[in-house]
Amino acid sequence: MASILKSLRLAGDPNRLRLMLLLEREELSVAELQEILGKGQSQISTHLAQLKQAGLVDDRRTGKNAFYRLMAPRELMELLRRARPEVPEAEQDHDALRLALRRRQDKVRRYFDELAGKFGRQYMPGRSWKGIAEALLKLMPPLVIADLGAGEGTISQLMAQRAKKVIAIDNSEKMVEFGSELAKKHGIRNLEYRLGELEDVPIRSATVDVAFLSQALHHARHPERALAEAWRILKPGGQIAILDLNRHHFEEAREIYADLWLGFTELEIERYLKGAGFRNVETAIVHREQEPPYLETVLATGER
Repeated sequence: MASILKSLRLAGDPNRLRLMLLLEREELSVAELQEILGKGQSQISTHLAQLKQAGLVDDRRTGKNAFYRLMAPRELMELLRRARPEVPEAEQDHDALRLALRRRQDKVRRYFDELAGKFGRQYMPGRSWKGIAEALLKLMPPLVIADLGAGEGTISQLMAQRAKKVIAIDNSEKMVEFGSELAKKHGIRNLEYRLGELEDVPIRSATVDVAFLSQALHHARHPERALAEAWRILKPGGQIAILDLNRHHFEEAREIYADLWLGFTELEIERYLKGAGFRNVETAIVHREQEPPYLETVLATGER
């Protein structure tokens, strides 16, 4: 065991303090610590090596992975917990840790991700994503749905088959005109298109059962305002569902798709939703592209 003074010197670094406070809660791998702290692998490994040499942490090998655990004495940790408020990032690490552990435990979703990757590679008569979507829509109760950032309204038209009413909102006059004509052509009477912004939705407060945003949030100038508007138009007990890109570095998306944001982390979306007043918020990575730029899709849900 290192001397008290050496332990205090090591723990006095904000990053090592955050590491020790996290490891007090759970054994974590370097990759998980990278994800939580937003630091590089070499920096984290250096800090862990220093803490291990001092006897404050230890590691446990499992296959190719090493999980680090806390070995510091209780008296030292009591002192470090009191210092937590002095490191603002440490207060945010709790939510990031919860997300990291959720992904670790989500073995079932990874299994179904593999199945989804095989879906469609081999021909099977009568099996298609559209067929599955249609079947699932039939199980949905008749609701009033706001499709925010609807574009031409492909998803709106699918949901209108079962919904009581779908209100499709988009800020492009051409999109609204095209979608309206298409709905009229196909006799979809419970689908209404309205011209409007995500941050100023032309829908009365507390009149909608579901607010749905599919690849729309990264076009919002102020994502937090867009989600506050979604909360406003929802009835008490109403639900929000968001499909958007996980944070990425494909800068070309700004020019090609007019994206204002290069996606969002799960933690960012969760904070936006909770900040808007939503409860029972859940997020998950539900799709990973197999080709460059390897974009990932985040699903986030919450209740008003």
